[in-house]
Amino acid sequence: MSHAEDHQGTRRDFLYYATAGAGVVVTGAAVWPLVNQMNPSADVLALASIRVDVSGVEPGTQLTVLWQGKPVFIRARTEEEIAQARAVDVSALPDQGAENANAADGADASDENRALTEDGVWLVQMGVCTHLGCVPLGEQGDFGGWFCPCHGSHYDTAGRIRKGPAPRNLPIPLASFADETTIQLG
Repeated sequence: MSHAEDHQGTRRDFLYYATAGAGVVVTGAAVWPLVNQMNPSADVLALASIRVDVSGVEPGTQLTVLWQGKPVFIRARTEEEIAQARAVDVSALPDQGAENANAADGADASDENRALTEDGVWLVQMGVCTHLGCVPLGEQGDFGGWFCPCHGSHYDTAGRIRKGPAPRNLPIPLASFADETTIQLG
């Protein structure tokens, strides 16, 4: 083998490696925007955790806030609403699971597991019907809780599905009291 042939082999190898390297760089440059667009946007990350002042929410009223692009119902329930919710036999409910980010795994849908506070006054839940994602209306329906007019789902005063096509209770987001008048979501 001559020196010239050996030199050509090295040049050929270099061209292969250079072409492959350029191909990897071009492919990476083309794929990165597609992958990066799946990351949460800055406005979503900013709302990963919010604080809500509930000092103006009186018993029997509700505050609706937007969190992570979805409505959240924050309700100060009356003693009558709490009593209604706690009188329900959980075994008779269509969805007996807690759907509660604050509850332990395997917790049932009892009002005690769904309410934010032990006394049951504060109920924080996602305001999205579990049937097709509509927003239910408060203090409506056959059970005095929420009613979704789109397809007729009725939720009770603890946000549990009682009648209609919705398969699950209204979900309970991760929430806690940051101080006496502020609830932190997330």
